[in-house]
Amino acid sequence: MKIVISVLISCIWAFGLNAQPQHQDCVLWYKNPAKNWNEALPVGNGRLGAMFFGDFGRETIQLNEESLWAGSKSESNADAAIRLPEIQKLLLEGKIDEAVGMSEQYMKSDPLRIRSYQSFGDIHIDFFGGRYPNVEVRNYRRDLNLETGIASVVYEIEGVSYQRELFVSAEDDVVALRLSADKPGALTFRLQYSREQDAASYFISDHELGIKGQIFDLPEKGTGDTGWHMRFAGKIDGMNKGGTMKVLANGFYVEKADEVIFYFTAATDYNFSQLNYDRTIDPGKKCTDILNRIKEKSYGDIKRKHIEEHRQMFNRMSFNMGEKSLMPTDERLQRVKKGEKDLSLITLYFQYGRYLLMNSSRSPGILPANLQGIWNKDMYAAWNSDFHTNINIQMNYWPAEVCNLSETFMPFSNLITALRIPGRVTARKTYNSEGWTMNHVTDPFGRTAITDGVGWGTFPIVGAWLVLHQWEHFLFTGNKTYLEQDAYPAMKEAAEFILGYLVEDKNGYLVTAPSNSPENKYRLPNGKVYQLTYGATMDIEIIHELFNACLDAGKLIKSDPTFDKKLATVLKRLPPIRIGKRYDTIQEWIEDYEEVEPGHRHISHLFGLYPGKSISHQRKDLFEAAWRTVERRRYYNENETNRQGTYTGWSRAWIINFYARLMDGEEAGKNVQMLLAQTTQSNLFNIHPPFQIDGNFGGTAGIAEMLIQSHNEGEIHLLPALPSFWRGGEIKGLCARNGIIVDMRWADGVLCSARFYSKEDRKVKVRYKEQVKTIRIKKNCVYDWQY
Repeated sequence: MKIVISVLISCIWAFGLNAQPQHQDCVLWYKNPAKNWNEALPVGNGRLGAMFFGDFGRETIQLNEESLWAGSKSESNADAAIRLPEIQKLLLEGKIDEAVGMSEQYMKSDPLRIRSYQSFGDIHIDFFGGRYPNVEVRNYRRDLNLETGIASVVYEIEGVSYQRELFVSAEDDVVALRLSADKPGALTFRLQYSREQDAASYFISDHELGIKGQIFDLPEKGTGDTGWHMRFAGKIDGMNKGGTMKVLANGFYVEKADEVIFYFTAATDYNFSQLNYDRTIDPGKKCTDILNRIKEKSYGDIKRKHIEEHRQMFNRMSFNMGEKSLMPTDERLQRVKKGEKDLSLITLYFQYGRYLLMNSSRSPGILPANLQGIWNKDMYAAWNSDFHTNINIQMNYWPAEVCNLSETFMPFSNLITALRIPGRVTARKTYNSEGWTMNHVTDPFGRTAITDGVGWGTFPIVGAWLVLHQWEHFLFTGNKTYLEQDAYPAMKEAAEFILGYLVEDKNGYLVTAPSNSPENKYRLPNGKVYQLTYGATMDIEIIHELFNACLDAGKLIKSDPTFDKKLATVLKRLPPIRIGKRYDTIQEWIEDYEEVEPGHRHISHLFGLYPGKSISHQRKDLFEAAWRTVERRRYYNENETNRQGTYTGWSRAWIINFYARLMDGEEAGKNVQMLLAQTTQSNLFNIHPPFQIDGNFGGTAGIAEMLIQSHNEGEIHLLPALPSFWRGGEIKGLCARNGIIVDMRWADGVLCSARFYSKEDRKVKVRYKEQVKTIRIKKNCVYDWQY
């Protein structure tokens, strides 16, 4: 194909940062109220979250505050350093039973488990007494506008049109709820707060309801101290136009009002700088201070500021591949589940992932998105709704940089920095090494010790994996101050741990021990099954990525030449990525073991393919072996007669990213369809099951990876994995490494045009199919490339 290039140089400061949506699908809507939590619609501001049900008879709004966790801080590391050399020796000699036995005895933390992130409680608004009367509800619509961050419901009963709208303002740090009707005096209802345990509400004034609580932890095996732990508080301010309002006990009582507005906020006594609750903090006062700041503001001003601030982030990108559907979202999803295609639903799902990330990981919040982002209805959540670090929290942030939401990464980055302090204790006491590390689970209290047991719990490579996200943040933003002050110190210290942890195996390679390949098991020829091993492939791939990143960073800052030389020497002594002889696939362990579950949801040994970059088309043998690895996993998941594993939502999302890196657009596209059809609920939450938000984030990242890749040194690859049925589309505001923003348009499966913008002068290679062109982007200017 002949390429015609035209260059348009114009100084446009905000190119790609406010990509106005044109005909894109950005609204989830429904003809019925949510029947349960998995159908409700989420709003949030990074610190506060709410789920909106939209029932005409009894509204439910489930609430969350990011730091409301059960449990307490504890130094739980096993003092295993003196025993570690013996355990390592047993593993290297193949005496796995003895190594496992010693590990179980000496490496277990105490307490062994953590407690759960908890719901703040519920607001219920009752409009009818007893059973609902036999009334006709007309013109019902419930929706969530991703562009404004506002959930709403409208309906008519007996000639009166009712409306409710809910949003969570990052600007003012409140949940705002407005109820209105088109006829005077139509609003009569009772609003009450409730929580399953550990809290009560109380009268403050006729327009103020207070909430006070403290978590009381009951005995639970392996979870540490019982008793009174985190304190929390909330406050609801109400105001009515017309009619009357009164507060009694746990609720507001409103009669014959024209309009009613409520503001809610919540706080705990959690202190991030201490990774613990802090009795000097008064959560009730924090709530009062927040609400006092908006007393002179009108609802219109609060809403307007919220929309402006929300749009500033959300509208950095737009994406459309087809006409917006006029059908409700749940009906569209059902059609996809029956095999139909809906390209506009794919773009909606993509933007929904961005929406969820920016509303669960941002200021005024301080903690990163957990297993459910910020939205959790339970006191004892599945997997504690915690921070799982053997892929899940990492997947949460895969879309952050490429999808133009770089600041959403900062709560995660700050937690990584904070974890270095307890992580040094874990490195020293459990693993007999310098530097810092942690294992496969953490919480707001800074857990870094082995958790849940020594099988899948022993994963000391986590620190090395986490700091690679900080390196990626630098690669996308080019923020050298961040590299020098945040990223590199954490990277260097994680590398120091690895240097002290590696041991020499029988072949002279330096390997990790103990090790495992999350969360898979292997079978020895004698039939015995294990998880614990040494030198798992994932470990080696992560170490390769980390050491090379440290060396690259060292060229940009004043690094220690002696340290850099040590890294380079150790790199040469790491085992190679191997292709197993059994199935011609990437070998998952140091030996070519038989896996117990050929279809296991974790495909950890392909870390080097994604999110890493050590497996690429530049090594054809590894590249093809990686493709066969994915195909083998897929076969055992999708062939019913041989089904031994299962693709969960997050695992399916990882598969999309794998196929995108393999430049297999057809398979990537099929897996996007399967993600929607098999593991997506009517409110577009993804399920493990149950709900786990990493499927949403991983899916959004995978779609982006199908459209743009920039992991190969100095090269931007356009439409590397475009499925044939994504025939035409336009996307604006994608980000490539080196701080380059990219817009693209394609038709009939062929790229028509691309635009590039950078805040700095950049020289970069651009690849489309087999053609590569070097372009120069001038500072704060646009480079137009027409095909």
